[in-house]
Amino acid sequence: MSQENDRLLGHADEADGIDEYDNPLPDWWVGLFWLTIVWAIGYSLHYHVIANRSQERALANEMAAAEARWPAEEAATRMSAAELDVTDDAISRGRTLYGQYCVACHGVDQEGGIGPSFLDTEWIHGGQADDILRTIVEGVPAKGMVPWEGVLSPTQINDVAAFVISRHSEATGRPIADIVGEGADPPP
Repeated sequence: MSQENDRLLGHADEADGIDEYDNPLPDWWVGLFWLTIVWAIGYSLHYHVIANRSQERALANEMAAAEARWPAEEAATRMSAAELDVTDDAISRGRTLYGQYCVACHGVDQEGGIGPSFLDTEWIHGGQADDILRTIVEGVPAKGMVPWEGVLSPTQINDVAAFVISRHSEATGRPIADIVGEGADPPP
């Protein structure tokens, strides 16, 4: 194959005297280029048509294997106000957990700060036990409160809610039974 080498393109006067050559690419490079094109077509046909594979199917298989290995917990396992245990022990444990997780936003004495006060008679997200539990579990991401369901166990969520309810009851004089509703025993 005859190739013309060192042919000037004639742009030297436009490019500050820099000459540009138009040499053909080496045959091995052109052959490698065409081989990659043929390989890409063959691989695509094999992957999508012959083997009938896809990234979506691979992801679906991976997710199914993960679900079989680590089954998701049912949402029905969430605690309700009827199951809330407001005892002295729960309140004591809740005080410790509140100091560890909640005090930065809600203040040492639950007076508020970044987050709202728990000592008011009006609550932004509801002041009944079900509302308090839902707020702790789901959080309020729009206002900066993270959901605590994955961080705290159900017992710990119960304890924090019991502490918040007991402090609210002390500050406002509202009986715990009114906050919790029927089915829960107030502490002695």
